[in-house]
Amino acid sequence: MAPATAEPTAEPTNEEAVEQIVNGDFSDGTTGWWGTPQVALTVTEDEVLCVDVPGGTADPWEVIVGQNDVPIVAGESYAFSFTASGAQGRPIRALVQEPVDPWRTEFDERPVLTEEMTAYEYVFTASSDHDAAQVAFQIGGSATPWTLCLDDVSLRGGAEPPVYEPDTGPPVRVNQVGYLPEGPKNATVVTDAEEPLAWILTDADGTTVGEGDTVPYGLDATSGQNVHTVDFGHVTAPGEGYTLTVDGETSHPFGIGADPYRAMATDALEFYYTQRSGIEILDEIAPGYGRAAGHLGVAPNQGDTDVTCHPSSPCDYSLDVSGGWYDAGDHGKYVVNGGISVHQLMSVYERAHTAPTGDPDRVGDSTLAVPERDNGVPDVLDEARWELEFLLSMQVPAGEELAGMAHHKVHDERWTGLPLMPAADPQPRYLHPPSTAATLNLAATAAQCSRVFAPYDADFAATCLAAAETAWDAAVAHPDRYAEVGGEGGGPYNDDEIADEFYWAAAELYLATGSAEYEEAVTSSELHTADVFTASGFDWKWTAPLGRLQLATVPNDLPDRDAVRASVVEGAESYVSAVAEHPYGLAYAPENGVFAWGSNNLVLNNLVVVATAYDIGGETRFRDAVLEGMDYLLGRNALNNSYVTGYGTAHSLNQHSRWYANQLDPGLPNPPDGTLSGGPNSDTGTWDPVAQANLTGCAPQFCYIDHIDSWATNELTINWNSTLAWVSAFVTDQGSAAPPATSTCEVDYRVHGTWSGGFNTQVVVRNTGDAPLADWTLTWSFPGGQTVKNHWGSDLTQSGRAVTARSLDWNTGIADGDEATFGFVGSPGVGPNASPERFTLNGDVCG
Repeated sequence: MAPATAEPTAEPTNEEAVEQIVNGDFSDGTTGWWGTPQVALTVTEDEVLCVDVPGGTADPWEVIVGQNDVPIVAGESYAFSFTASGAQGRPIRALVQEPVDPWRTEFDERPVLTEEMTAYEYVFTASSDHDAAQVAFQIGGSATPWTLCLDDVSLRGGAEPPVYEPDTGPPVRVNQVGYLPEGPKNATVVTDAEEPLAWILTDADGTTVGEGDTVPYGLDATSGQNVHTVDFGHVTAPGEGYTLTVDGETSHPFGIGADPYRAMATDALEFYYTQRSGIEILDEIAPGYGRAAGHLGVAPNQGDTDVTCHPSSPCDYSLDVSGGWYDAGDHGKYVVNGGISVHQLMSVYERAHTAPTGDPDRVGDSTLAVPERDNGVPDVLDEARWELEFLLSMQVPAGEELAGMAHHKVHDERWTGLPLMPAADPQPRYLHPPSTAATLNLAATAAQCSRVFAPYDADFAATCLAAAETAWDAAVAHPDRYAEVGGEGGGPYNDDEIADEFYWAAAELYLATGSAEYEEAVTSSELHTADVFTASGFDWKWTAPLGRLQLATVPNDLPDRDAVRASVVEGAESYVSAVAEHPYGLAYAPENGVFAWGSNNLVLNNLVVVATAYDIGGETRFRDAVLEGMDYLLGRNALNNSYVTGYGTAHSLNQHSRWYANQLDPGLPNPPDGTLSGGPNSDTGTWDPVAQANLTGCAPQFCYIDHIDSWATNELTINWNSTLAWVSAFVTDQGSAAPPATSTCEVDYRVHGTWSGGFNTQVVVRNTGDAPLADWTLTWSFPGGQTVKNHWGSDLTQSGRAVTARSLDWNTGIADGDEATFGFVGSPGVGPNASPERFTLNGDVCG
């Protein structure tokens, strides 16, 4: 991908262009040039400026060579060039910028040096007038000393304005990862043709396996393209290397099969290990991503082990808030964004145990590359716990003002530069004031924690529940403490609409406790019967859908639960319609037509709603809409780009990050496979300088650039990857996408008696098929911390929340139309004794 703020260029077109740099050839020694105090500027006999750069600095701007008083005219295009040499592979940062805080840049490029003098030439268009701009070469950030040599620095106006032209590859756009054998298979063709075109599908050997005619669509408003669509769903043979050819143009290759999604579901979860704060990342666990622990107070870190409140809102205590996940590509950690992220990871686990197509084994212990493997706890919960313990640590201690509330965030005093490893961050860190939104995020996620951890760590589950209820009470007492707007060193995540957080937290607490107080908070909320599934989708700022989805899918006794489940199905309909109507299968149709920051995340969250509708009712059109919706993210889009690193022929790999920063420093890696990019953002009010320089006038789908400095279009975040993990897990669980088998069994699970610490259950298994069962095995998962104490009529075993009942010698067979009965006495654990709703008999889901 071409540089964002500048592109290599020829000499200025205006031969009379005035040179803006004084003494750029250093024929007059160091006249006009300055350096930061720790360096001496030396001009050699060959009239080359050389600087011995000290080691041991963290940020590029700690060592600078520059020139001031450079005039810049808004709207003028400039050619900026220089020759330089240095340590092989050493990146530097070349800037034309405002000379004072906030240091707004007109040009920002990061060439990688070689040991030989090499010419670098760029062009940029100034956005503002500057009577006295600054040209700066930021050369700090190296652990070891090195020498920079610089010559022929030139800045001239009159250059041809730069034009960013994305490489969109072939005009035939497909899901570059693959299609499920029995699922929908659609493609999009960019063409000026108005009449249908012939298409041919060939396998890896070049054999034609399908053919037909395209369906003209016309002008697509989201891309500004005239397009046709192709449906080749009748081709079902698994394989790799398929290509689709239309009008002499051939698509990128793709596969037909389910395996790519299985790997993606794993990779999307393993992303979180390399985002961890407060722990060394081991190369043997994440090859290529090993690094020292960040923010543990080891110099130069000031650390997260003893953090007090920001000077603007001081307090008389400090907290150990080490651990957790870095939120995005910076070093900040945020409760509100951590909340939805850890919730969706726990929901990956819960769905595997509750959904008809869920697979508990896929989310068990030793399924991820994490340090906690083989500890008897599902790895996805081990990863979730790393964040949960951080969220718990952000709660204001008892006895303090606002006790029980949660600090909104913790991050550096000021923004740090790129690249910067977490362990090298020298900035002071501060807690930011508690907010009601953060407190309710803690209440919701800690309540969910109490359910999912109950079978594995009762003490931790109890800690979570106590923190959740304390947080709820604190939020009720302080319902309108809003996060600060703006600020320095981290994102604000401000939100002054928090009825949705109250609804979500009440739902999770009701599911965890069954308490009448929380049931009342749920049913009395105006959001409980409102249409919460908006065209814009849900995210960290709009969490009401999380409460609705949880009430619909986690077993519970809410009186109007049938209406809750129906509302999810109804809400999914608009997203299904969007997929069906859009020529790229896009499950996102914001009412104003503007793609928001993180649009890919909104696409995926809409697909979560559609997938949940399928889990509720089993209508395959919902499942197929999810499958087609994934096509857009994996290459069937206007840019012909897969937005998941490592997946597809052309994929994003330069997401905004301080440590996955290969674009800036070849010694650092790109983001790990399975990392989602935020994607197109046509809201110009949120753009970064890279987007502003390259994307002006873009159609929504084209408002994206795979550049590390474009945080507005190419950021990575923990909440974007959490929904990728959820949806890719759902797709994996669909297997080949064959039509669901007709149920051949029914289960009647009845609790006949309850008492303090116990309950008595009878289970009746009916064979509704047309063939007898020689023997039988029934499985289910308890919704909470229930455990089996003793049993009769079957061989009953339990692992975590999963229970398996096997036939005995005397009741081994069930004739067609007949039934078998067994029972058990159990302990309900903490919270409601909700009955399981998903049963499988000999591996088949019962109706």
